[in-house]
Amino acid sequence: MDTSSLHALNFEEHPALDSLLDQLLTLRETTRILADERLAKFSADFSAGNVNPSAVNLAQYLALRRQDLRDIQDRLAALGLSSLGRGESHILDNLNRVIGLLAHSTGTDISNIPPMPDAIDAVTGRRLLDDHCDQVFGPPPVGRAVRLMVTLPETAADDALLVHTLVAEGMNCARINCAHDDSTAWKRMIAHVRSAETAIGRECRVLMDLGGQKIRTGPVETQPAVFHLNPERDRIGKIVQPAWVLLQSDEGVAQSHPAVRAHQALLRIPAKVHKELAAGDRIVFTDLRGKRRHLDISERTQQGDVIAQTWQSAYFTDAAEFIWQSPGHDGQYRKRSSFKLNPCAEVPVEIKVNSGDPLLLSLDGAFGHPARYDAQGHLITPAHIGCSHPDIIAQLQPGQRVWIDDGRIGALVETVTTQGVLLRITHAGSRGAPVRPAKGLNFPGLSLKLPALTEQDRQDLDFIVEHADGVNFSFVQTAEDMRSLLDELDRRGATDFPIVAKIETQQAVTNLPAIILSSIGRHPLGIMIARGDLAIEIGNARLAEIQEEILWLCEAAHVPVVWATQVLETMAKKGIRSRPELTDAAMSGRAECVMLNKGPYILDAIRVLDSILTRMEAHQRKKDSRLRALHW
Repeated sequence: MDTSSLHALNFEEHPALDSLLDQLLTLRETTRILADERLAKFSADFSAGNVNPSAVNLAQYLALRRQDLRDIQDRLAALGLSSLGRGESHILDNLNRVIGLLAHSTGTDISNIPPMPDAIDAVTGRRLLDDHCDQVFGPPPVGRAVRLMVTLPETAADDALLVHTLVAEGMNCARINCAHDDSTAWKRMIAHVRSAETAIGRECRVLMDLGGQKIRTGPVETQPAVFHLNPERDRIGKIVQPAWVLLQSDEGVAQSHPAVRAHQALLRIPAKVHKELAAGDRIVFTDLRGKRRHLDISERTQQGDVIAQTWQSAYFTDAAEFIWQSPGHDGQYRKRSSFKLNPCAEVPVEIKVNSGDPLLLSLDGAFGHPARYDAQGHLITPAHIGCSHPDIIAQLQPGQRVWIDDGRIGALVETVTTQGVLLRITHAGSRGAPVRPAKGLNFPGLSLKLPALTEQDRQDLDFIVEHADGVNFSFVQTAEDMRSLLDELDRRGATDFPIVAKIETQQAVTNLPAIILSSIGRHPLGIMIARGDLAIEIGNARLAEIQEEILWLCEAAHVPVVWATQVLETMAKKGIRSRPELTDAAMSGRAECVMLNKGPYILDAIRVLDSILTRMEAHQRKKDSRLRALHW
C-alpha cells in the first residue's frame, strides 16, 4: 500500500480506524507487561541477566496469543494490512509496523507513546532461525533448506556401504538410539558416517537419543515352546506339500543359513544320532494331542544338516520322546535308539485381552499371566501384568487412561486395590490383542514423578559428548528436566553442546514454553515433535492441532523443529507409496528437519522425501505461501 493510499484512509471516511488503533496500542502494552512477567521467572537461566533476544520474542508472542485476535485480524485484513498471522519470528516489529501505518492513515500523533525497543524484524528473525538450525543440524544441503534425519539400523554398524549411500542420497543427520545396541556398535556406525562425510565432501551430523525412563510392561510367565508342523494344503484342504524340518547337531552353535528359512522348524538333536541318520530313516513320536507321527529323513544339506519331512500336522515340545528307526531288509522299521531334543528356551505365555476384559496392573512384581477360569468358565482371577516402575501405579486414580504397546491396547483405571489397579480394556481390536512383556505404557495427562535422567543415561552421555554432535533428550517434561541435562553437560565441559528436546507427552506440550526458555540462552536448541508417543498421549484427533502450535511457538523462539515419526513409514518398511503419507511428507517441509525411521526401503523413502521437500520449498516457507509462477 503506497503513501497516497494511506492518506485516503482518513478518520472521516473510516471512523473505525481510530478505535482499531487504540486496540492495537493497548494490545502492545499488554503484550509488553505479560512478556516481562514471564521472562522474570527465567532470569537465572540467562548469563549475567542478558536475556536472549529469541527468548524475548517468544515471551512476546505467547503474551500476544493469550488474547483472541480474530476480530482484529478480520478488520486489519479488510484494510489490506498485516493481520498479525505470519509474524511469529518478529512479533513486536510486526505489531509496531501495523500501528505505524494506522497512525499515519488517521493522522494520529503517537510520538508521546514510546515504541518498544529492540524489536526483531522479519529479516533478523529469519536469520536467527537459520543460524540456530545450522548450529543443531549442520549446514543445509545444496538445493534444499530442510534437513533429513535418518535413524540408523543395527546393520549400519557393519555395513559401511549402506551408511555411505544414505549420506550420498541426502541424509544430513544420522540418528542413533542409545536404547539399542551398545557403544561398540555406536562407534562403528559413527566411523562409517565420518568416512562417508570425507568421501562425499558433505557434513552429516550425528545425533544420539538418550534412552530415558522407559515405562514398560513387566515380565510374564513362560512355557515350553510348541513346535507346529503344518503341511501345505490347497483350497479344498488336500495336502500338496509336506512340512519340512531341519535337524542340526547339538554339539555346535546353531547355524542360520538360507536353508533354514525354507523349513518350518529347526530342531537340535544329539550329535551321535545326527551323525548316523541316513536317507530313508524315520523318527517317530507322539504329539501333544496323543497322535502318532513320524518324520522321514530325506537328505543332508551341503552344511551337513539333515532334512526331514512329514505329511501330517503335529504339535510337540522339547519334552517329547523321539524314536529313531531304520528300515530292515524286510522293509520293516526297527528301533535304533530314543532321544530328546536339545532343551529350547521357553517362550512367554500369551495374555490376550478383549474390549471389556479386566486386567490387573500389579504392584507385587510377580510374573504376568493370563486370566484364570474355573471348570464352568467363570473368571477366578483376571489377567495380570506388572510395570517396570511400580511406584507409578500408586499415582493412578479411577478414570485414568492407560495405553499399552504404542496404543494398540487402551484401558481405563477402574479400581485401586492393594494388589495394584484394575484396568478395564476399552480398545483391543475386533479380535482382541496380546499383552506382551517389555511393551510401552502411557498414562496420558499424568505427571510422572520420575528423575529426568537415569544412571544409564549419564553413562551414555559420556559417550555422546565425546563422539556425537548433539543429544536428543527423550521424555523431557519440565524446565527442571532441561536444567538437569544442562548441568550434566556442564560437568562434562560440553557447555555449548546442541540439544534436541523430544516432545512426547502432554506434560511436555503444556510446559513447552518453559522448556525452551530454560535453555535457549545456554545451548543450541532444537525441538522434536515425536508424533507417535504424542498421539497416544493427546489423541490422534488433537495431534494435527498441537503440532501446528508447536511449530508456531518454536518459530517465535527461532528454534528449529524436527518433524518425526511415521514419515513415509509404509514406504520405508514395505516399499509402498501411501497417498496420505505423501501429503504428510509435503506438510513436513514447514519444519527445519524431517526424520525418517529405519526400514528395508529407506533409500527409496529418502529419494522421494528429498524430491517432495525440494519442490515444496518453491511453494511454502513455514506458514507463508510462496507465489512461484504457475504453469497452467
